[in-house]
Amino acid sequence: MAAGRKARVRDVHDLAMAMPHVTRLPGSRGRPVYQVGGRSFVIFRNPRPDAADPVTGERYPDVIVFWVGSQADKEALVGDENSPWFTTPHFDGHPSVLLREADVERLDHDELAEIVQDAWLARASASRARAWLAAHGLPSTEDRGRA
Repeated sequence: MAAGRKARVRDVHDLAMAMPHVTRLPGSRGRPVYQVGGRSFVIFRNPRPDAADPVTGERYPDVIVFWVGSQADKEALVGDENSPWFTTPHFDGHPSVLLREADVERLDHDELAEIVQDAWLARASASRARAWLAAHGLPSTEDRGRA
């Protein structure tokens, strides 16, 4: 199966805003935070000491945080050495993965869409998640976990 078009950073914004009940907040330093029901699911993070170039020590200025549904989901994404997803010790035990804006194009649009949708599902209320899944002909999160 041929891969779709490469993802772009603009797609992160568009995909997040395409989900229902989303609010875009101006985060610190103007880096946006996307929330559903007051709960963040995608954050464009400010440079922090835990995410830095291993050679120069320079803080990455372009890290995006995406929530995930489970620790197993996180491990699947960051455990693949060919994947652009990563984590840092700061996020140990936190249900999220990190991606540099510089690496977004390593994903195709459909992969990115799935990650954004899963992030939204991880943070939306159960009733909103059920409604969205039903509207898209997808099994509930309870059913998906049993599959």
